[in-house]
Amino acid sequence: MKAPLLAALLLTAPLGAEIFSDSDLAIARELRESTLAGSGGFEIVEDLTTRIGPRLAGSEADPRAVEWAVAMLTELGFDRVWREPATFPTWSRGHEEVAVISPVEQDFEALAIGYSPATPPQGIEAEVVMFDDLAALEAAAADTLSGKIVFIRNRMQRARDGSGYGPAVQARARGAMVAAEKGAEAQLIRSIGTSSNRFAHTGGMRFDTAVRSLPAAAISNPDADQLERLIGLGEPVTIRMNIAAQINQAYTSHNVIAQIDGARYPEQIVALGAHLDSWDVGTGALDDGAGVAIVTEAAHRILQLDRRPDQSIQVILFAAEEIGLWGGRAFAQARSENIEQIHVAAESDFGAGPIYSMSARVIESARPVIEAIAAELEPLGIALTDSRRASAGPDFIPALPLGLAAVDLYQDGTNYFDYHHTENDTLDKIDPDALRQNAASYAVFAWLAAQSPRGFGSGSPLLEQERED
Repeated sequence: MKAPLLAALLLTAPLGAEIFSDSDLAIARELRESTLAGSGGFEIVEDLTTRIGPRLAGSEADPRAVEWAVAMLTELGFDRVWREPATFPTWSRGHEEVAVISPVEQDFEALAIGYSPATPPQGIEAEVVMFDDLAALEAAAADTLSGKIVFIRNRMQRARDGSGYGPAVQARARGAMVAAEKGAEAQLIRSIGTSSNRFAHTGGMRFDTAVRSLPAAAISNPDADQLERLIGLGEPVTIRMNIAAQINQAYTSHNVIAQIDGARYPEQIVALGAHLDSWDVGTGALDDGAGVAIVTEAAHRILQLDRRPDQSIQVILFAAEEIGLWGGRAFAQARSENIEQIHVAAESDFGAGPIYSMSARVIESARPVIEAIAAELEPLGIALTDSRRASAGPDFIPALPLGLAAVDLYQDGTNYFDYHHTENDTLDKIDPDALRQNAASYAVFAWLAAQSPRGFGSGSPLLEQERED
């Protein structure tokens, strides 16, 4: 760090001086400004989406993505780069056809839902029965849908925080299982997304080998509107579905992990996550190539400092998030006996919209540390919320019951679900300025979390010691 810059930064009275040393705060501020002036890691997501493209877990692109990640992180100079296995059932898409054949004829834009089985080779032709939402389907009498195709029409509501996703996605996650219990032949859903464009949104569904599994597909939102109107005419509507998807044997992929070794407490880890896989449509730029770029760029900025962080910082690129958090499950299982070594965790997996808020699930004695970090994020337009329900992101959820301390950096997701799980999730949807703001936010958070003299979780040791400024 240049002496004039350090002197200028130290002239400002640090709000977190009672927690962090002046030099720690000065470095955080330099990280903030230098990362904002950089690329935000755009070249990382550009290379991933260009060289590898869509990266469905268990597909031929999966091992290529893992090799790409190992090579990229090694070339950036991290102290250690390694892989950890994650094994999961896989699924592959063949083709899908959904069309109205009566009372009119019209093809719909559709995508099979992940883990959907295939229809018979000749397809399924059946009358459609429409339900407002999953609850309405659950309330239907048993065996009343024998031989029918179930259509759930619930609409996802647009929201900055993505809160419309949770209520709507249950139709995709559980609808086929419920429809099977009622005797149906197949399931259709309105796409779980906010776009009015005529393309479908895919995603995964839950399945149980002990329960009959139904062919299931999502249709584009304009096509769902058309189907509603046709049903509203009062005549029976017959659909033809032909899906050639396949559930395959178990496959072992890998979480890819890179570490900056801590100078004082190398056994304590600040974990930054993103997931390496994507769906097989689009190129997975927003979900989650952007996250890969953000956390990698943030850690690399810290790696380039003259001074090492007190605690270690890890970048964890998870496997198989999209089809069931399998990389996250493997990560949690491998650390079930020593989760206290993860000082705190945060994942970037909500596109590349600017971060506007921060929340934390930490022990009460760590709240002043969170407040001090938030003060250094405030110039980036980020406010600390009183909510303490942070999850650290999807891939860290399996570790929460173990006592993992979690921070969420909330991105503006107003438009995220226009592209989520679609063929339109491509590199041009990433705003480079927002990507830089994200990377700067994670760099400041990771640096200060690694310098924290206090543990964040109930199992973390208290690290308060005399510090050297």
